[in-house]
Amino acid sequence: MDCARFSWNTVHMITRALPETDARLAGYAYLISNYELSVPVPAILSAIGKKHTKYGTDNWRVFTPRHAPENSLYGHLTFALRYEGIDLSVLSELFKQISKAEIEKIIQNEPAGSYARRIWFLYEYLTDYTLDVSDISQRGYVDLVDPKIQYAGPARPSKRHRINNNLPGVKNFCPLIRRTEKLDELINQDLPKEALESVGAIHPDVLMRAASFLLLEDSKASYAIEGETPPHNRAERWGRIIGQAGKTLLSKAEMERLQKEVIVDSRFIHMGYRDEGGFIGSHDRSTNMPIPSHISAKHQDLEALMEGLIETVSLLKDSDFPPVLAATLIAFGFVFIHPFEDGNGRLHRYLLHHVLIETGFTPKELVFPVSSVILKRITDYVTALEAYSKPRLSFIEWRATDKGNVEVLNETIDLYRFFDATTQAEFFYECVHETITKALPDEVKYLQRYDEMKAFVNNYIDMPDRTADLLIRFLHQNDGKLSKRALDKEFSALTDDEVQVFENKFEEIFNS
Repeated sequence: MDCARFSWNTVHMITRALPETDARLAGYAYLISNYELSVPVPAILSAIGKKHTKYGTDNWRVFTPRHAPENSLYGHLTFALRYEGIDLSVLSELFKQISKAEIEKIIQNEPAGSYARRIWFLYEYLTDYTLDVSDISQRGYVDLVDPKIQYAGPARPSKRHRINNNLPGVKNFCPLIRRTEKLDELINQDLPKEALESVGAIHPDVLMRAASFLLLEDSKASYAIEGETPPHNRAERWGRIIGQAGKTLLSKAEMERLQKEVIVDSRFIHMGYRDEGGFIGSHDRSTNMPIPSHISAKHQDLEALMEGLIETVSLLKDSDFPPVLAATLIAFGFVFIHPFEDGNGRLHRYLLHHVLIETGFTPKELVFPVSSVILKRITDYVTALEAYSKPRLSFIEWRATDKGNVEVLNETIDLYRFFDATTQAEFFYECVHETITKALPDEVKYLQRYDEMKAFVNNYIDMPDRTADLLIRFLHQNDGKLSKRALDKEFSALTDDEVQVFENKFEEIFNS
């Protein structure tokens, strides 16, 4: 192989401190440095160390000298695919810089090699160029994505390359998720089964009331995440919309319909996909200069990106791809693209529900209140969003417009269609886990205790339902005691003995 373009000691573009003084970059780290690729650096990079033991740090995997790849394009590409998985962002930028002849030479040298075929497929897939190479025949198919490294989607065979394209997405939208111990542990817990068993053990009346309450709470939480406190009827309305999630196939028309449901007064808002740039952040008070914390996809790229996202929903919904991971790819991908001028945040959380229901993860009787859990973990939520946005700001060239918006000047579509969603997946799976193992059981337990307390009140004294409900609510709000105000007003007719009986019973039922 031709090694002329390679130098082991290059560290250009990799600003992260090496794990060892004399460590040498390998795989994607080396390709980024050697080709000066302007791409977000992968969360975990690879290096060849001096020791004869493999080890890892927070952001490095260090391999032994015997793992060192051949110092060539093919050597480092093969190392990357074998040990690091597929990074479409790096590969897309790399393939823009190397000639077709270089890839053709790799394939001609090893026409039947599994890694040569993967490189060949990825080159044609990402560039839309057809190489001057004959189709492979009489060879077994090999998987493109190694499921031991990354979570793979359904296989679609490419006869030309004898490759099973098991990317969990399509050309215009394909985030990937690294396989981690945390995610494997959560997936292996079989939370859908646990949720179904919980639902099956609940009285239908209690389940219906729990579902209604949790739906409303989730709706309120979704507004609260945006820093809004909507009127009760608007929160109820959005709750009803969430309750319909998963029942209508996603399409551009459906997304635009949902935006209209979110935006009650659209007089000052451009509806539908944006026709200009977009960002999240603030403005300098004196100059009105944008101060972005996230820059949205270019409006010229929205049709392609959203078509890709919607195609990916169809690809994954009936597959074996883990539903929570599918929801992560779709919902977080959507909010990073930010296709609308307004309403993206709530639609992002709607999509979490939609995919979980459409893939059969969520029981039909329920909508898991994931927004409520996200609100409780708002700092972690912001961290998950920033893990994507912050590293990408330096790769976006922009200027301020007269309206205080941003206009992106360079090509950025790859930033939104190809990214690693592992951080977001771990965060969201933890939220789903807490929802199923804590939020849902806690609400059901509360309603069961509520019913027990109400039955006791009604058996002990004649009292209208609404008054009994008020009594229990007051007791709950004041740690099991009726306040002086309640005793002086709404419940002045109760004797001291009756008050003591109710307070004691509340303590027995709710705090035992």
